[in-house]
Amino acid sequence: MLRTITVGLDGSQESRAAAEWAAREAELRGLPLKIVHVWEPVPEPMAQAPLLGAETQQHWTERIPREVAEGIRLRHPGVEVCTEQLSGHPGDALAKAAKEAELLVLGSRGLGGIGGFMVGSVGLSAVAHTDSPVVLVRALETAADEHEPDPAGVPSAATPFRPVVLGLDVEHPDETLIAFAFAAAELRATSLRVVHGWTPPPYYAYGTPANPALHEALALSASQAVTEVLLPWRKKFPDVEVVEVSRYGSAAVLVVDASREASLVVVGRRVRRSPLGAHIGHVTHSVLHHSTAPVAVVPHS
Repeated sequence: MLRTITVGLDGSQESRAAAEWAAREAELRGLPLKIVHVWEPVPEPMAQAPLLGAETQQHWTERIPREVAEGIRLRHPGVEVCTEQLSGHPGDALAKAAKEAELLVLGSRGLGGIGGFMVGSVGLSAVAHTDSPVVLVRALETAADEHEPDPAGVPSAATPFRPVVLGLDVEHPDETLIAFAFAAAELRATSLRVVHGWTPPPYYAYGTPANPALHEALALSASQAVTEVLLPWRKKFPDVEVVEVSRYGSAAVLVVDASREASLVVVGRRVRRSPLGAHIGHVTHSVLHHSTAPVAVVPHS
């Protein structure tokens, strides 16, 4: 079965930005782009209201995806584009559509300043229940944002890509996540910045006086752990320059800080099958809401 880059479109500014990002990614990967619009049926009394009549429904389910697809074909003539209409709950429908996708791409609404970005219930549901990688793109994201400024400091999509950032957990490193990040950097001909945050174990952190030598030893151990995890991947991807960043502090804060100079941020989501439902994880959840670059969430065991 031919894999696609699939993007969820609802006509909003953020979903249109996601569609443009998805088209650029499809071009990079040499894959077709599928634009999916989900129509969520409304109760019958509401469906009879003038503003929710047949003309409005047709506008949302046919006109917007068609116009967006036509625009993408003009701007990306080498990308094969198709559209698909689905009905049902958007989160469930998009998770199902993602099963046939290389990537599922969705939009996230920008709040500005330290407020970060809003990942709505549909986006969170898709991230939590999809077995394919999901990329969240902020509303005002443009191609130039993913590239280095030109020599005059002007944003440009003709310059090299900014680094790809990987948030790495050295205690539970996963091959699927690491491979995705290295491949993304290789695809963009850019470097991979691997970020690891560490804190002392509880028995060191509480009731222990300040000890610079101990702190230095812990920092060295954490740095060596990152190097050891990445060693075989450096050999598999010799053309990818790797920058290792292992620092004391919150992993989420460090990754969010690194996102300001990134073309893409890659984080993981451990797949847990439990009666309590899916779990995204606090680091990934925080990065989703506050990263200033597109975020790829890669599910793994």
